[in-house]
Formats: sequence, structure tokens, C-alpha cells
Amino acid sequence: MQSEKATVLVTGGAGYIGSHAVLALQQAGFEVVVLDNLVYGHRDIVEDVLKVELVEGDTSDRALLDRLFASRSFAAVMHFAAYAYVGESVTAPGKYYRNNVLGTLTLLEAMVAASIQHFVFSSTCATYGVPNQVPIPEDHPQNPINPYGATKLMVERILADFDPAYGLKSVCFRYFNAAGADPNGRLGEDHHPETHLIPLVLFTALGQQDAISILGTDYPTPDGTCIRDYIHVTDLAQAHVLGLEYLLKGGDSQTFNLGNGNGFSVREVIETARRVTGKPIPSVERDRRPGDPPALVGSAEKAQAILGWSPQYSDLSQILAHAWQWHQNRHG
Repeated sequence: MQSEKATVLVTGGAGYIGSHAVLALQQAGFEVVVLDNLVYGHRDIVEDVLKVELVEGDTSDRALLDRLFASRSFAAVMHFAAYAYVGESVTAPGKYYRNNVLGTLTLLEAMVAASIQHFVFSSTCATYGVPNQVPIPEDHPQNPINPYGATKLMVERILADFDPAYGLKSVCFRYFNAAGADPNGRLGEDHHPETHLIPLVLFTALGQQDAISILGTDYPTPDGTCIRDYIHVTDLAQAHVLGLEYLLKGGDSQTFNLGNGNGFSVREVIETARRVTGKPIPSVERDRRPGDPPALVGSAEKAQAILGWSPQYSDLSQILAHAWQWHQNRHG
């Protein structure tokens, strides 16, 4: 199959990471159709910026999936349609199991029925739980500490079973903290509600909140705050394209971490944001949030070795500068 003619269905393509993946697929010569229920996605991003076909619907709607898969020939599905608020998954686990597991299972069964055999899955480092080594390799034990991570791990297990049973080949990407925005300012992060550190820091810089909360200052880290591996969303998107091309060339099912391999503390992020934005960005120290590991940093050596992937935007200042450009345009 010639990749320049291949059509890919991107579920959740109106969301943050999904929309960047659509852009990367377009740049790589793929045709793209987006399926999104628009609960968290943005219609204007798909129709006005990406200018691709948007099918409004849910992955748990089997009849819709059957009609869609019968309407044209899809080479693969790239799956981002998941609920991803860790805190909400603790208080409303049923919502997460229904959407993230049942919705994905329905999608996979529809793919099997339509003989679509290539699947790229947006998984998460949350499947590891609290790490016993850093950087975290792919063979690290998986012991998620919240329902969100558990739902992603369940899908990974389903995929491991669907390969020998149905010949469905998959690439699972476990990634760390997606951050930044399209370097050209076309796409970026726009969650409601927003819970991620970098956009909240930039909202503070814009004057949309009084201060940024530092949740815990007594961690066993150099400055007492949590350390996280921030990976530029454009680099994430490029990895998904490489993963898809790997499958289309006959690659076997694989799982990859996606991270920069180094981490930055909450204080480092805030201080870097002050330099990038030129704003004071007041901060308030608060108690730890339950379930936050002190440090999460991933090893991406496997993705580099097999897919030839390496981050192009690993500098925190660059990640923040791209996000700042987007937030000023979108929310300023």
C-alpha cells in the first residue's frame, strides 16, 4: 500500500494531541478522517485549521463505525478518543471504563469486522504507577494507581490478545507529559477544565488566575517539587506517524515510551516560564496532591532504535515559548 494514498481514521482528532497527529499525518501525505464526539474536542480546529472531514460521533456507536468503515478503505486507525482526567477517574471510574475500555473494544471489534489491521494507540506512562526506577523502561512493571491508568493498561492487554486472535497489529505509545504547541501557532492545548501545569502557569502569566499552585514542596527531589518529563506535542505527533509507517511496512506489534529522557521540576517550569513570558507569575505553595509520584521520566531508547524517532524540541524554553505563543493568540 502506498502511504501517500492511505486513509487514516483519527479518533479524538479534535483534541490536543489528536489534532497535532492529524497535522503530522497530512504533512506525511496521508488522507485523514476525524471521528470525535466533541465532548472535549474543538470543531473549529478540525474544520477551519486542519480542513479535514469530521464525523461527529462516539467510538461506542458500533452502527456508526460499521457505516464509516464501509464507506471507504481505511489503512489504519489512530486512537486518541479517551477521557484523561486522573482525578475524575477516581471519583467517576464507571465513566472511564465505559469510554476508554468499552469504547475502544467496540472500535477494535468494528475494525476486525472491516478487516482493518493496523492500530496506533495513545497509551500513557500512568500504566506504570509509582516507578521503582527512573528513567522508566518499557519492561518496567505496570501497576497503575488510578482508574485512568488502569483503563489504558486494559486496552494494552486487549491489543495483546487481538494480535494472535485476529491479526490486528498495533503500536502502543506510553507517553509522559505532553506539552507545547504547533511551532507555527496553528494548534495548541485548550482543555476545559485545564489541569496541566504548563497551561496553568501561562494562564497565570496572562492574568487569568492570581497565582500558580505548587502542590507539594517536600518531595525527595533537588528542590522538593515533583519532576516530570515534558515532551513536545509535535514530537509526539511525529512519533505516531513513524509508528503508523512502521506498521504499514509489515512491522509487528510493539510498545514504546515517548519522553525526553530528562525531567524538570515544578519550580523549574515556573522559573522558565517567567523568563519566556517576561511576567512575574506568582506562586503559592500547597499540600501534595494524593498519588503524585516524586519523579516520572521515561526512557525512549526503544523508539529511537526501532522507529528512528528522537525529540526535535526537547528544550523546556522552546516548549514553553510555543505554548505561550498559542495561549496568547487563543486566550489572551
